[in-house]
Amino acid sequence: MTMNLVEDALGDGRNAEALSVASELAYLSEDEGASAFKNKLALDGKLHSVGNTQAWVLQNDDHIVVAFRGTESPTALEGIKDWLLTDALNLLILPEGRLGVDLAAAGVGARFHQGFVNAIADIWDPVLESTKAAREAKDRPLWVTGHSLGGSLAVLAGWLFLRNTVNVHQIYTFGGPMVGNEDAAKALDSKFDGRVFRYVNLLDPVPCLPSVSLATTRYVHCEKQMSPADAVPEETSALGLVGSFASKAVEGVWSGRLLGDFWEAVKSRVAAHDMGAYQAMLKKLSGG
Repeated sequence: MTMNLVEDALGDGRNAEALSVASELAYLSEDEGASAFKNKLALDGKLHSVGNTQAWVLQNDDHIVVAFRGTESPTALEGIKDWLLTDALNLLILPEGRLGVDLAAAGVGARFHQGFVNAIADIWDPVLESTKAAREAKDRPLWVTGHSLGGSLAVLAGWLFLRNTVNVHQIYTFGGPMVGNEDAAKALDSKFDGRVFRYVNLLDPVPCLPSVSLATTRYVHCEKQMSPADAVPEETSALGLVGSFASKAVEGVWSGRLLGDFWEAVKSRVAAHDMGAYQAMLKKLSGG
């Protein structure tokens, strides 16, 4: 297939399909990925890797795509366990350091997940430099995407691109966790004005996280959620799973044992978080 992106369509299934493939290929090594992006999507690109964070900056004559990699083992989920559960209670903060000014521009009440902010901070300079160079060579629409942790980084990157005068055309994420509180989500919605499309498998618990730390913090998604129209029974839905465990918390506080039991339930649904499950969902949404 080629990178079939429809510039004038918002939330178009063809855009989602192409960017889901880009998000999947982002998990490949540098050599394998460069070949796969060229052969499958007709994109030339470079992998940027700093610490545990990786992103591809890709381009052809018509488009620029930044695809963030998720966890190293996307079907295991262990790489983001602490970020989603154990540490979530203490990590909704106003970031400091080199990205603090850009993120503080979201408003006085905006708070972001420190783990995700640290991850994007590690790789931001080379990604921004590479993207700007591509735009200067030829001005083309910029698309940002990612699966799982990569979806969260895609949303943060979108904001940071705008703060650095790089226009983002659209953002597509697949199974991404939440990145901040309600004020942060409102700021993202205001700036992107309906150009962020969050694809969510209703059986996948990861997009519901890290909202379990309701005692002192509240994480919120930005719009717009894209899911199949047919309802999933509450008792089997991801929201139902979170709700059933939340009801066991004492005054909103999750004990260590409760968090452990919840994580085991999350892992039992790992197939719903897999990129293949999201691509199957896209076919369902398109009537395929």
